[in-house]
Amino acid sequence: MHLPAAHTEIECLHELREGNQQAFTYFYETFKLPIYRKLLTMVRIETIAEELTQDVFVRLWDKRTLIDPQQPFKSYLYRIAQHILYDFYRKVARDERLQRELKLFNTSSYDPISEGVFLKETQSILNQAIACLSEQQSQIFTLCRMEGKSYKEVSEMLGISVHTVSTHMTRASKRVQEFMLKNQHLIWIGILLTHSFEKNILN
Repeated sequence: MHLPAAHTEIECLHELREGNQQAFTYFYETFKLPIYRKLLTMVRIETIAEELTQDVFVRLWDKRTLIDPQQPFKSYLYRIAQHILYDFYRKVARDERLQRELKLFNTSSYDPISEGVFLKETQSILNQAIACLSEQQSQIFTLCRMEGKSYKEVSEMLGISVHTVSTHMTRASKRVQEFMLKNQHLIWIGILLTHSFEKNILN
């Protein structure tokens, strides 16, 4: 959407501060889609991403008098989005029903192992998941998934069949995935607390 006729962005920001609906519409139409897309990458559920996007702009309107037209507006808006996301995951941490809904939506597509779960922000949670495995499952999972060894290599190292390695890996991977899904809100909170919203989410 283009700026209103004969207006600069700074002028629009001054008008937004004063409650001008046309100025608000301009910023809403300009930023709603990029914010929605990036929120969706974090929450993975379209309806929730849509709700959070609306919350961002509701808060923008409520806090419009705090806007400094001399400062980058995008950074200000994205800080609002970051706080909205913080609030959402704090709510998830307290709401078991919401946790179940997130898991239900994400179970079919969420694979923490293939999606970079080895980030330092999530390593402690992954370690907890591995610690819940049996001794042999933990050993096999670590060798295969963490160290990248083949099933054949692990079978020779441990003196067991490739089929046995495969069976343990299937069970271990399922348990690790279940654990990571159960603690998914903690994973995302860790990422959010470590990276700024604008750097980690919107670039």
